[in-house]
Amino acid sequence: MSREYDIIIVGSGPAGTSAAIQLAQSGLKIALLDQATFPRDKICGDALSVDVINQLSMLSPKFANEFGKLASKTPSQGVTIYAPNGKSIDIAFVNHGKHKCGYIVPRKTFDDLLFRQVNSFSNIHCFENRKVTSIKRIHAGVEVSGHDFALEGKFIIGADGAHSVVNRYLGKVKVDKNHYSAGLRVYYENVQNFNSGNYIELYFFKNILPGYLWVFPLANNRANVGIGMLSSALSAKKVNLKASLQSLLDTHPLLYERFKTAKPLETAKGFGLPLGSKKRSISGDRFLLTGDAAGLIDPFSGEGIANAIRSGRVAAEHTLSCFELNNFSAQYNKAYDKEVYRRMWKELKVSRTLQNLCRYPKLFNFVVSRAQQSKYLTELLTQALAEVDVKKVLTKPGFYLKLLIR
Repeated sequence: MSREYDIIIVGSGPAGTSAAIQLAQSGLKIALLDQATFPRDKICGDALSVDVINQLSMLSPKFANEFGKLASKTPSQGVTIYAPNGKSIDIAFVNHGKHKCGYIVPRKTFDDLLFRQVNSFSNIHCFENRKVTSIKRIHAGVEVSGHDFALEGKFIIGADGAHSVVNRYLGKVKVDKNHYSAGLRVYYENVQNFNSGNYIELYFFKNILPGYLWVFPLANNRANVGIGMLSSALSAKKVNLKASLQSLLDTHPLLYERFKTAKPLETAKGFGLPLGSKKRSISGDRFLLTGDAAGLIDPFSGEGIANAIRSGRVAAEHTLSCFELNNFSAQYNKAYDKEVYRRMWKELKVSRTLQNLCRYPKLFNFVVSRAQQSKYLTELLTQALAEVDVKKVLTKPGFYLKLLIR
C-alpha cells in the first residue's frame, strides 16, 4: 500500500465519489477510503430526485450513461402528499433540465455504481474495509490511520456521513437536536396499490410532525418504507419511532389494507440526518467537509443525495484551487464554505421555514384541501418542487391570506 497521497477522501458515498470523479483528470494522487466493502447497504429512503439525475450528467457523462442502462431503477413521476387529516394532493415532477422524472434505486446499487466508476481512474486508489480510527496533523498535511494502515496526505476531504470521523478530529460541526432528524427504514414486499406513475408517498401524520412516514415504490410490489422526525420534537413528545411506524402501518386507514399481507424483509434500521437548517463551519486547515458530514440535508424533504453530489463537486473545484495556489489554510478554505452556501443556502432556508410550518396540522390540512379544489395552487406546488423561488412563496404569510379569500 502506498503511503503518501496528495488528497485523502474519507467516505465513498455520493459526496466522496463525486469529489473523486471531479478530481480524476487533475493528475493528483488520490486515496479514497471507506470502512465498508462494496456493494454495501446504506440506510436511506433510496429516492433520487430530478436534481440528482441532472447532476449526474454534469458530473460524468459516462456515469450518466451507465445509470441510464441500470435495470433495477424504478422511475417515479411525482409525489403524493397526505395531510394530517388524510386528504392528499398529487404533484408531478417537472424540471427545466433534461430529465423529467426521478427514480427510486436502492443505495446498495446506486453507491456501488458510483464506486465502480471511481475505480476506473488510475490516479485514484480505492481502499475498502478501512475504518479510520485516528487523524492527526503532521508537518506537510495530515496522517490518517486505522488498525492496519496509515496514509499521509496534503489535504483531506471528509465525506463520511453523519458521524464523520474527519469532523470529529478536525471539524466543529456538533449535533444539535433542533437541526437533526432521526429516521428508520424497512424494506417490505407484497405492498399493494401503488400509483401508476410510481409516485413517492409522504404521510404527514399529526403525531410525528415535523416529520413524515414515507412509502417509496420498488419493483415487484416491494417498497422502501420509513419514518423520520425532528430530533428535538422526538424528545419533547417522547415518540418511539419504531412503535409508531408499526402502529401506523397496522392500523391507519390509509395504510393497513395495503400492508395487510405485506412482509418486512429486514428489521427496522435507524439512521441520523444532520439537517442543513443552519450554517456551519465546514472547513479548516487542510480539510473540507461534504454531504452529510457537512450537514447539508434538506430540512423539509430529508433528501440529501443531491446536495452530497453538489458539495462533492464544489469541494473538488476548491481543492484544485488549493493545489494551484499551494494554499491549504483555514482562512483560504472559508471560500469553500461561502460557495457551498451560495449555491445551497437559499433553498435550505426556505425548506427550514416549510419544516416549521409543518408543526401546524390545521394549516397543512387547509393548504392541501385548497389544492384539491384549485388548479392554480396545484400548478404552483408542482413548480415549487423544481424552483426555489416558487417554493419561497409558500413561506410568505400573504400566500395563506390569498388562499383564504380565493
